[in-house]
Amino acid sequence: MSTPLAESSGPRFSSRWGFFFSVLGIAVGTGNIWRFPRIAAQNGGEEGAGAFLVAWLIFLFAWSIPLIMIEYAWGRKHRSGVVATFIKEGGKRFAWMGTFVAFVATAITFFYSVVVGWCIYYLFHSLTSPLPQTTEAAMAVWNDYQSGGWPLVFHALAMGFGAFAIWKGVSSIEKVNKVLVPTLLTIVVIAVVRALTLPGAFDGVAYLFTPEWSQLTQPRIWIEALTQNAWDTGAGWGLFLTYAAYMSTKRGIVKNAFATAVGNNVVSLLAALMVFATVFAVLQTEMGMNRAEILDVMKTSGPASTGLTFIWMPQLFARMFMGGPLAILFFLGLTFAGFSSLIAQLELPTRVFIDTGLSRPKAIGAVVGVSYLLGIPSAVNLNILSNQDFVWGVALMVSGAFVSYIVIRNGVEKLRAEHLYGADGDWRVSNLWVYVVKYFIPTAAVVLLGWWLSQSITDQWYDPFGADSLMTIAVQWGAMLVLFVLANRWIVARNAPSLNGPD
Repeated sequence: MSTPLAESSGPRFSSRWGFFFSVLGIAVGTGNIWRFPRIAAQNGGEEGAGAFLVAWLIFLFAWSIPLIMIEYAWGRKHRSGVVATFIKEGGKRFAWMGTFVAFVATAITFFYSVVVGWCIYYLFHSLTSPLPQTTEAAMAVWNDYQSGGWPLVFHALAMGFGAFAIWKGVSSIEKVNKVLVPTLLTIVVIAVVRALTLPGAFDGVAYLFTPEWSQLTQPRIWIEALTQNAWDTGAGWGLFLTYAAYMSTKRGIVKNAFATAVGNNVVSLLAALMVFATVFAVLQTEMGMNRAEILDVMKTSGPASTGLTFIWMPQLFARMFMGGPLAILFFLGLTFAGFSSLIAQLELPTRVFIDTGLSRPKAIGAVVGVSYLLGIPSAVNLNILSNQDFVWGVALMVSGAFVSYIVIRNGVEKLRAEHLYGADGDWRVSNLWVYVVKYFIPTAAVVLLGWWLSQSITDQWYDPFGADSLMTIAVQWGAMLVLFVLANRWIVARNAPSLNGPD
């Protein structure tokens, strides 16, 4: 059974750095470099986007880090996937809950692979074509790609590489991330330094960090901040739980949770600095636009600003000394970022299927095949991708609430005493962590969802095809929750090999 205090048999990360880069790879991905700048742009006011950053930082310490600690503790204790772990922790009647958490992460994978495909395409384009010198040229590259069949091709390439990376399990995951993550971090730093030297860049920086405090009275800001932080860090997805199944008991849970979460958010801020500095420098200094016009461009670069990074970063490099090679490095780094997260997202459902008795090759085949097929709608229609990003991004609140609920049932103080207090070489968590998990996380999830739902009764709330309507969430969440609840006994039966065997 579980061996929380001693090393049990099974594959493990071979080194501290291999583990650290792998879990950092979960957190650092296109969610930082592609998603964070566009979400900040979407939620910025006339004066600035600083209010969003304040809410985002609050949830880093009051949501993401506490949940990551729980995932580490559960994964190291049970050495199982998400569904089997929920059954072991919560009991058989909560199998549906773990299945929903696993599905949310997998549903994000469907369209996330499409975004990784964009990264691969732009890498190839930067290798074979001159960088766009104007916004019109950059938009043309983006629109030409989206209007053809290329998204399906590169979606397939992303899935194929992801399957290859996890084929041999933790050993191949560790080797890949030891290369991907350090390379990515180096490239991001170089790009940020160059962006900040552009004339007018600090106007973009000032806008990013200037708060418009009245925005904090809007539920949408808090919901976007929470979901983005969950997106950024991977908290509540079950991804850390999955990797922690291969974690040595010698690795400190608290230190690793802080290091991965804070390091991830630093990368997000660097990415936002890079994009905001570039957009303001190009549009204000070179094209004479005022702030209102610049903000309009940032918020309309594709549905929900999905094209922001891909439209503006090539123009940054076109204005750099050695811009061509740096553009190649940037999109190589962005591709690496996408893959480092994608392989964790593919490993999660793969491990779930392995727990049911499938071999790893069969599990990978099922996960990759289904993920590719269900990602096709997002590949061919950006409005669908934007909808899926919203629906399952908000669902991360529910996932986090489910994790906290199971911990509360079993005793938050008990988990703290057994796994987060007094381990050799690790930090100790205070009683504040207990209160956050027991009270803040479930309250925040219920209040924010209720607040948002009350505001969504108006403005086409009944449209199930609306990009961010109440009904589109109700239909998609409802369908999956009903299915998993009805299939609860079947789910438990399928996980029997993991539940009855050694962890």
